[in-house]
Amino acid sequence: MRLTILGGGGFRVPLVHRALLADRGEGRVTEVVLYDPDPARIAVIGQVLAEQAAGHPDPPRVSVTTDLDEALAGTDFVFSAIRVGGLDGRAADERGPLDEGVLGQETVGAGGVAYGLRTVPVTVEIARRVGALAPGAWVINFTNPAGLVTEAMSRHLGDRVIGICDSPIGMGRRVAAALGVDPDRAWFDYAGLNHLGWLRAVRVDGRDVLPDLLTDDAALSSFEEGRLFGGEWLRAIGAVPNEYLHYYYFNRDAVAALRAAPQTRGALVLDQQRDFYARTPDTPGSALADWESTRSARESTYMAENREAAGAGERASCDMDSGGYENVALALMRAIAHDERTTLILNVRNRGALAGLDDDAVVEVPCFVDANGARPLAAAPLADHALGLVTSVKAVERAVLEAATTGSRSAALRALAIHPLVDSVTVARRLLERFETDFPQLGYLGGKAER
Repeated sequence: MRLTILGGGGFRVPLVHRALLADRGEGRVTEVVLYDPDPARIAVIGQVLAEQAAGHPDPPRVSVTTDLDEALAGTDFVFSAIRVGGLDGRAADERGPLDEGVLGQETVGAGGVAYGLRTVPVTVEIARRVGALAPGAWVINFTNPAGLVTEAMSRHLGDRVIGICDSPIGMGRRVAAALGVDPDRAWFDYAGLNHLGWLRAVRVDGRDVLPDLLTDDAALSSFEEGRLFGGEWLRAIGAVPNEYLHYYYFNRDAVAALRAAPQTRGALVLDQQRDFYARTPDTPGSALADWESTRSARESTYMAENREAAGAGERASCDMDSGGYENVALALMRAIAHDERTTLILNVRNRGALAGLDDDAVVEVPCFVDANGARPLAAAPLADHALGLVTSVKAVERAVLEAATTGSRSAALRALAIHPLVDSVTVARRLLERFETDFPQLGYLGGKAER
């Protein structure tokens, strides 16, 4: 089975490769094609993968290419994890809004709108090329903003594109640990959009045990979301929100902490990774060890400003454990390729699963997966406060799709102005002008793909 990874020089590719090395099942991935337009980055990641594979019996064969059509032709699965504009673009997405006093974040708020505007045209073209060169392939999308990009690609690939994210997976694992239950025995009632969802129930043997957790402040303080939001707020909404909802529920606190930070998250990650990607074949030491140490630094500083604003302290080691999206990607591929039926939280077209959104809106909900793909399971309606936020953000996503696919500046302005975290049309107008200056290709196909 052949897997093509778009963004093959990306920093998280070794996580996917590690999961593939651990898979010894029949019909496993035997060939991996890494596509990246930056040959230097892909060469460094290639060093890491070679060291990971050392000593493993019969590892997948890895090849690299800078030719997209060559990478896609005849493949079985496509894993898309690109960053249009690179980390420099991410830093610009984050800094511009903060200068205006509104949230500057990679996928949430104005920064997410800018990122979507320049990413959608590139991923739509990828979808078209997949349809032409590998019409039987399944696309697993991890490119952010994941829900928005999956919806854009689904307009060309239908249900053959499925989005994944590690946030719901990680939260479910942490909540299960706080409850002292085996996550494999629990049903997680999770619903919403990517980076905008809520865990409403945890059912074990037919009983919802989440209320037990919400009344136990000691247990709530044992995991990241409990510390971020606090027991009082979690009890008020009767659910555990995705960590990204901290930007909405504690917006002033988050913006103040981000503005006070010496650099944005994107700029920090860029600095952390600069030396790693500067490696050459002659660089002393192990590429794998360098990658591991850089990844540790990256994970330990994740959402550091939010934790500071919430008084949540340092990130616990259990919150940084790997085994997230890469294992979901592997389980998803195996379920489709070999009919290994399973249930996973994924980003798919709604198809009536979540009331209040149309059938084609991509939502993040539990899905039944088999050889026919992923089918969303009917979910209980969202609470009014959650539904209002979801429909508002979905309207933003639809405006981004319109702007990015038609070049409509009015739609781009509307996307920024109606976002719940942008509080002024005047601010939206200034932000759009700044984004256009930073990225002249905004809303049109082009730009620097993959990071």
